[in-house]
Amino acid sequence: MSAIDAAGTAAGPPAQPSDDEPAAETASSATTPLTGPTSVGEASTGESPLGSSVNTPRSVVVAIDGPSGSGKSSVSRAVATRLGLAYLDTGAMYRALTWWCLARGVDLDDEAAVTAAAHDFPLVMGTDPADPHVRVGDTDVTAEIRTTRISAAVSAVARHLPTRAVLIATQRDWIDRCAAQGIVAEGRDITSVVAPDADVRLLLTASEDARLARRAKEVHGDAGEAAIATTRDEVVRRDRDDSAVTSFLEPSDGVRLLDTSDLDFEAVVAAVVAAVEAARTSGVDRRDAPLADTGE
Repeated sequence: MSAIDAAGTAAGPPAQPSDDEPAAETASSATTPLTGPTSVGEASTGESPLGSSVNTPRSVVVAIDGPSGSGKSSVSRAVATRLGLAYLDTGAMYRALTWWCLARGVDLDDEAAVTAAAHDFPLVMGTDPADPHVRVGDTDVTAEIRTTRISAAVSAVARHLPTRAVLIATQRDWIDRCAAQGIVAEGRDITSVVAPDADVRLLLTASEDARLARRAKEVHGDAGEAAIATTRDEVVRRDRDDSAVTSFLEPSDGVRLLDTSDLDFEAVVAAVVAAVEAARTSGVDRRDAPLADTGE
């Protein structure tokens, strides 16, 4: 069970506050817990604690999908920061669940056991893009869930449709309750299944070479031949495995495609920010908001 506090952090039951959460509710940190394994708390409807450098309404929901290494996570965090929005990395949920299952000795091929674990694992996630930490119970797994061990196993968890249903329900609740502030949510199924009514839906893509180089640099610190070779199986295999249960390689109806292969990071962020601004100020169908000309 999870909740979201006004500071943009998902938290466990209020009866057991974490060390950095006050036990007493205040106007700036109250939560409203719901019952059930996929519930989330009430998001703040006041001013965003993140600030905003762009005059964009808070009540915008942005959904971003894409294959591994397309840049969706780093771009999503940057866009959320620039617009003063909450940030939700749904892929981290699957990774955290994978860590939880491995820690408890759950057979990842046992669909019923994995789904049962999804119902009761004590997930805590930060939705501040400056600090998107992930905890399971009292354990900070922010770094651990990005290791090769978890990356190699996460597809085994994500392929179980009943498990996906549990996490998708949680993600929808999370987005709904952050909608007053506004949120950038990224990950598999976001544009087509989780948030098909999002104000802006984008699919980021890139060539395989570009994606491998980015992921190698992220994981190994460089994009040399050895690092890319080590990364290739993880990226290519995971995309192949995930594509069996979700569609993220081609945009569904109404989803805008942005190829980032030849764009630098700032150009991609600028294009996404422009699409959000256009969608919120134009008064036309938000799905038709143009992507900015990056000049690249």
